[in-house]
Amino acid sequence: MSFNLESGKITAMIKVGEKIPEFKNLTAYQAGKFVKLNLDDYKGQWLVLFFYPRDFTFICPTEIREFAKLEGEFEKEGAKIVGASTDSEYSHKAWFEKDLAEVKYPIIADTNQKLAGGFSCLIWDRGEALRATYIIDPDQVLRWLMISDNAVGRSVKEILRALKALQTGELCPVEWQPGESTLGKISNK
Repeated sequence: MSFNLESGKITAMIKVGEKIPEFKNLTAYQAGKFVKLNLDDYKGQWLVLFFYPRDFTFICPTEIREFAKLEGEFEKEGAKIVGASTDSEYSHKAWFEKDLAEVKYPIIADTNQKLAGGFSCLIWDRGEALRATYIIDPDQVLRWLMISDNAVGRSVKEILRALKALQTGELCPVEWQPGESTLGKISNK
């Protein structure tokens, strides 16, 4: 994938199996304060990065709450959760303090839209992200992605299942659940 987060120039869509775009010094809102995030902050651990369209909407808070509800389950698997939208950190603060105080993970303020653009989930003419989720491994390689229409909420339980399946390092059949048999090791011939 070729994307320069600083210039915003995209020459190809991000692909599963490739390193994710580097990001540095991104402003985020987290549990009552503004913080700066860097890709290197997540090196050596799994990362679930999700984008949502806008603050103060209807479907988005249901997903954000579900990620918060299952955050402990993701942490048991060695994964961190980070959310993002193209809203400002001040919009995040106002919304989260009023309606989503239970959320502890960071929410990136992608006001320049470069992060959403770099992850190929930006609706350019509206300046907002699609409903997109990325599972990134400890080596910062994209292992799984899902992008859907903004009218349909995602299943956070399915994202957790996909994370657990990826962590087996094995072939996991349809409807596989943790604890079930896999189809064996992945062959890298």
